[in-house]
Amino acid sequence: MTGSYQTLIERMKDIGRLSGVSQLLDWDQETYMPRGGVAARAEQSALLAGLIHERLVADETRRLLDDVTVHDDDFVAVTNVREARRVYERASRIPTELVKEIAHTSSLAKDAWGEARSRDEFARFSPWLIKLVALKRRVADLIGYETEPYDALMDEFEPGAKAAVLETIFAELREKTVALLQRIQASPRPPDDTILSQTFPEERQRVLSSRMAEAVGFDLARGRADVSAHPFCTTIGGPLDVRITTRYQERFLPSALFGTLHECGHALYEQGLPEGRRGEPIGEAVSLGIHESQSRLWENLVGRSRAFWKFHYSSLLELFPDTLYNVSLDDFYRAINKVKPSLIRVEADEVTYNLHIILRFELERALFRDRLSVEDLPSAWNEGMTQTVGVTPKRDADGCLQDIHWSMGAFGYFPTYTLGNLYAAQFFERAREDVPDLFDAIADNDHRPLLQWLRENIHQHGRRFRAGELVLRVTGRPLSCDSFVRYVTGKCADVYRW
Repeated sequence: MTGSYQTLIERMKDIGRLSGVSQLLDWDQETYMPRGGVAARAEQSALLAGLIHERLVADETRRLLDDVTVHDDDFVAVTNVREARRVYERASRIPTELVKEIAHTSSLAKDAWGEARSRDEFARFSPWLIKLVALKRRVADLIGYETEPYDALMDEFEPGAKAAVLETIFAELREKTVALLQRIQASPRPPDDTILSQTFPEERQRVLSSRMAEAVGFDLARGRADVSAHPFCTTIGGPLDVRITTRYQERFLPSALFGTLHECGHALYEQGLPEGRRGEPIGEAVSLGIHESQSRLWENLVGRSRAFWKFHYSSLLELFPDTLYNVSLDDFYRAINKVKPSLIRVEADEVTYNLHIILRFELERALFRDRLSVEDLPSAWNEGMTQTVGVTPKRDADGCLQDIHWSMGAFGYFPTYTLGNLYAAQFFERAREDVPDLFDAIADNDHRPLLQWLRENIHQHGRRFRAGELVLRVTGRPLSCDSFVRYVTGKCADVYRW
């Protein structure tokens, strides 16, 4: 091991620490920062983004990467150098001023998005979106791509992902989803989900969310939970400081309930990364798709399972006796798993959820292929929702303004949600093979067997393996939609009593 390696690692750790400070600023803006602070926060975020970028792309970083030598049999060092080089080469193609402009713009755009969404006025946000699309197009052109600019943007979140490959996978998934949906809609005995839209006081939902987070293993000594307009998970200090948020709707219980479980899944992944490698490239998550697999696994494959509620339904009755006193466990289980095309992605059922993502994937590609203008986005969204999901938004707040991602400039992020669903089903299928009594443990509120399996097979590896390699290594099969289709078909057979 050369001295250059140790110096490189310390440099990457410092960059990671600065990034944690940047995440802290973002977290504060979404939780506690007063509205009046947005202009100052935009300046702070831009300055910090510039400092991080300058340190990353400095001549010293290039010199260290050129000089470093590691042994091929030292997988930690090999991974660290490979990932440091990858991050450097991507960042070095982008000028610091562009990085600062994107950070400044997105900070202001998030505030504009929140205002536009609350007022249902797309025109308040569209100028910011036009600017962000232009800025990210410059990024894609500078980074370079073989086929289309969208590939360069996806690569930030899912290294190596190609739009053409995802298009094929998504087409098969759409076809099988539509076929399953038609069968579901023909069912003579659909569940009654009106029980989920009664009155559930927020203070009791907060107690429930806390219990759910504790049950699945979220360590509050190394994390915290707060409220924001759009739920998220962020990492401030590696596994030592992981924060989640949720949002509460007193007339719709699933929003906070499953939002909390979803973000806990992200947090459990972050808290399970190797602490001994904190700040090193290998100590980070492999991709956003794998990250989403963890959130969707805990939200749906665990949180919407019959086994999970065999234990937790008594807690629900204790908190909401006036609302659920005459609702049986079976009725509740069927209600939370009802398949019904809806407007809001984060509240969509497991079957139709991916249709929401496919639509966003198609719209984003169209934006960056110059086949769709920002001005035409609302109408294209509504038309796409009608054709793809089967429902039509009556207002933009329930349509193209519902997600925060575009205000962050996070183009190429959305496909990772569906990739996460597919990864999650494939991982969980293998976990049940390796741990035959897994559902018995879940029914006893013992989530340690599953969490330990995830720690050993996924979390502990950090970035050692690329997403596709990790899936193949863990499950013995390349990624496909087969496991997911088997999973949702089996659940629907139970819920709809086929």
